[in-house]
Amino acid sequence: MQASPSKPSGDAALHAARQAAMALMARAGRDELEAVLAGFAPLPSASDLKPPEVGLVMLRGRTGGDGAPFNLGEATVSRAAVRLEGGASGFAYRLGRDVKAARAAAILDALWQDEVRRADVEAALGPVRARLAAEAAQVRAETAATKVDFFTLVRGED
Repeated sequence: MQASPSKPSGDAALHAARQAAMALMARAGRDELEAVLAGFAPLPSASDLKPPEVGLVMLRGRTGGDGAPFNLGEATVSRAAVRLEGGASGFAYRLGRDVKAARAAAILDALWQDEVRRADVEAALGPVRARLAAEAAQVRAETAATKVDFFTLVRGED
């Protein structure tokens, strides 16, 4: 039996929630991530599956959003993969060269996967979510202030 397309299955909803949490952690500052981790002390020990590292990814664009793809350029990315003492694995990718922030995000990802701690991790990330939402609202407001409404004047030459 397949899940209906309008209603995501439990696994799909969990996958989407994890993606949203990972995206949030990728945009959080290192100080924010470290503050969230401090709230979970004592943390289980985390071992690196691979040492945190910095590399490049190719950014691709499309003309007009749906045209032919082209290589836009490269961006620096940090990534980390950890395994917690209980066996949960966490992964993180972040723009920039901050491997400490990537490792903190990977630890939080592993904690998020623990059903017992998931709600606490989500709650601890609330201030980050609020800050990012406020920044996005400010950008939308600044953009809306520059909006120009064009309209056509009808001349009375009937």
